[in-house]
Amino acid sequence: MADYREAPLATRPKTLDPAEYFNLSLDQRRAEEERAGLRAQLKRQYQMQLNNPHRKELIEDPALTRWVYARTNPYNHFRATKKTSLLGGLFGVVPLFVLYYVLKTDRDKKEEQIKAGTYDRKFKLAY
Repeated sequence: MADYREAPLATRPKTLDPAEYFNLSLDQRRAEEERAGLRAQLKRQYQMQLNNPHRKELIEDPALTRWVYARTNPYNHFRATKKTSLLGGLFGVVPLFVLYYVLKTDRDKKEEQIKAGTYDRKFKLAY
C-alpha cells in the first residue's frame, strides 16, 4: 500500500482509507460480518434456485434486472462530470477539428501546386 498513488480524476473511497481500514472497531467488524453472511445467504438461495433440476418458473434476480434497465436507459442515469466532459471533448470534438485541419492544409497545398504548375496529376481527366 506504500506504492499506491491517487488517481488524478478519482478519489479514494473512504473504505480504503488506511486509517479506517486497519483500525476497525468491534461493532464495525460485526456489521461487516453480518453483511457478508447476508450476501452469502442470498447467493446460496440464488444458486439453489438456478441449479434446481425441477425448476419451471423464471428466476428473477433484482440486481440483474436493475443492471439491464440501467444499460438500456443510459441517459436517465448519466451524470456530467469533469471526466465525462473531458472524454466527450477528446473523442467527440477534437477529432473533427484535427480532421478538418489535415484535409484543409492538404487541399491548400495541392491547390498551390496546381496553380504553380508543379503538381503531377497521375490521372488526368482531360488532355
